[in-house]
Amino acid sequence: MTGIRVHNSPTRETRLSNQPHRQQQRSRLGTVLGLSTAAVAAAALFNTYRARKVERKHPPKGRFVTVDGVRLHYLDQGEGSPVVLIHGNVVDAGDWVLSGVFERTAAHHRVIAFDRPGFGHSGRPHGSMWTAAHQATLLRHAFRELGIERPVVVGHSWGALVALELALNHPDAVRGLVVLSGYYDVTVRYDVPLVAVSTVPGVGDVIRYTVSPVLGAALLPLNIKAMFSPQPVPPQFKRNFPYGFPIRPWQIRAESQDAVTMMPAAIDMHQRFRHLRLPVFILAGTEDRIVSHESHATWLHDQIPGSRLQLINGAGHMVHYVRPQQVAACINEVAAARHPT
Repeated sequence: MTGIRVHNSPTRETRLSNQPHRQQQRSRLGTVLGLSTAAVAAAALFNTYRARKVERKHPPKGRFVTVDGVRLHYLDQGEGSPVVLIHGNVVDAGDWVLSGVFERTAAHHRVIAFDRPGFGHSGRPHGSMWTAAHQATLLRHAFRELGIERPVVVGHSWGALVALELALNHPDAVRGLVVLSGYYDVTVRYDVPLVAVSTVPGVGDVIRYTVSPVLGAALLPLNIKAMFSPQPVPPQFKRNFPYGFPIRPWQIRAESQDAVTMMPAAIDMHQRFRHLRLPVFILAGTEDRIVSHESHATWLHDQIPGSRLQLINGAGHMVHYVRPQQVAACINEVAAARHPT
């Protein structure tokens, strides 16, 4: 005999009684989403306001030139053969002034220090990752616009990648190179995964305008201490560096993109360094906690025929603060050198 199963379906009354519960859940979800959106918007507005406030406190001290749709801020001083200074990550063109290199070099040359795209007061349009090669091309066009003919190009840290790309891709535009504390060989960087999410469109925008400025403000003193270690942070840097600049949402984007594209840039140039045929000075500190001088400066010296290497004992990543006079002397020597044929 076959048993008969009876399926109890919800009655109309039961369905109606469940509707208020579902409506209540939807209402709570809507409230949570609304409050979350409001919190994100408030954080973004606050961080934007704070960034604009620090920009008003530290207005541009140089001039502007628009090249390829990018508005670049630059400092220009002195007379004579041209020297272009390219800063690293976190800082801007003012770093060369605070270190003393700018003034020492301007005593004998026309010195131009650019804020790289997204740093200081320079723009960084969306739609590009702004690799070292891209930035080098932008500066090459700026040279034409400003009448800068075959300068000695000086690059510190990430800026050294731009300097090398200029010499490799536009050899007719560069007289010689001085590179300091740069990343040249392909070695693992553990900081890249931490900042990579900030480069993702959409999600990265939200993070940069909300969470990143808060974390950045908390970590910035430690990062700067590591940059100068084992030396203390110089008094002039403490007094005059615009600490709010590196934690602006738009500069966080520039810093994150630079970190992500650093290793690909080194890979791209890895086999081309040996083809450089111009005066090259390589400087590095033996106590650099950011980039190993053995894995990078010494390695690059072995790759470039005729290059000269100067290791500064006891100095950290910011060698231009420890020995600004030595950096200026290297610049003078490269400027005076005959270009190899």
